[in-house]
Amino acid sequence: MSAGRRFVVALAVLVVLTGAGTVGYMLIEGMSLIDAVYMSVITISTVGFGEVKSLSPAGRLFTIGLIITGVGTALYLFAVVAEMLIEGTLREYLGKTAMKHTIHQLEGHVIVCGYGRFGKVVAQEISRNSMAVVIIEHDPARQEELARADIPHLIGSALEDSVLEEAGIRRARAIVIATASDADNVYITLSAREKNPSLRIHARAESETGSRRLKLAGADQVLWVYQWGAYRMAASIIRPSVLDFLELSVPGRGPEVDLEEIRVAVGSAMVGRRSDRSKKEPKA
Repeated sequence: MSAGRRFVVALAVLVVLTGAGTVGYMLIEGMSLIDAVYMSVITISTVGFGEVKSLSPAGRLFTIGLIITGVGTALYLFAVVAEMLIEGTLREYLGKTAMKHTIHQLEGHVIVCGYGRFGKVVAQEISRNSMAVVIIEHDPARQEELARADIPHLIGSALEDSVLEEAGIRRARAIVIATASDADNVYITLSAREKNPSLRIHARAESETGSRRLKLAGADQVLWVYQWGAYRMAASIIRPSVLDFLELSVPGRGPEVDLEEIRVAVGSAMVGRRSDRSKKEPKA
């Protein structure tokens, strides 16, 4: 068992013992809630400030049992904390806890499965456009790189339902499945569609067969990376000027031309109206 898990278990046991001690003192000695909590804390911590009132024989036996179980648990908890401090894992554990809390607060975000060369570019572009992203990466070696990028992330396999749930799959607006395995991408697509039927699924394909199966699995958009890369290279030879224009029109990248999508809500005053630029200027 990892140090982080042992810390959580020991802390939980300590809280349960404090609660049990409080209830015990209230039932056995008839103490008020505050006095019972006070007695439980000073007994488990062995502070020894003194009893609130003289204990009955039953109360003393209960206190002995609480000391034996509570003090041992408290010492174990302190030992785990010391171990984590010495090994430097406490900060890492607290960081992971804060990361999970951040992810749980997100809604309408984009999940990117795989932080390789493809997934990394996708995540950076989405983040650059002020959209929330959560990365799922199975390789622990990329933990430091993800931490430097300051992007919410989980180290685990997107093939596991628990990891998808932890990433907020039910609250997400879209998922980008960018692993290097067609079989894994198909499985993740099926899992994501099951958990969130309204989710937009964008998947990477490694082959024509993979592309076909991803569409059958329910992916909204499938990108066969090598095929599109080849098309783009061929287009740069056949129609170089057109390709130059397309590169200029990538949102946020072109210095001269930007193409953006603007959605007009139902009932908006803009519905049915023409752009001013579409009006013909009066003749001189």
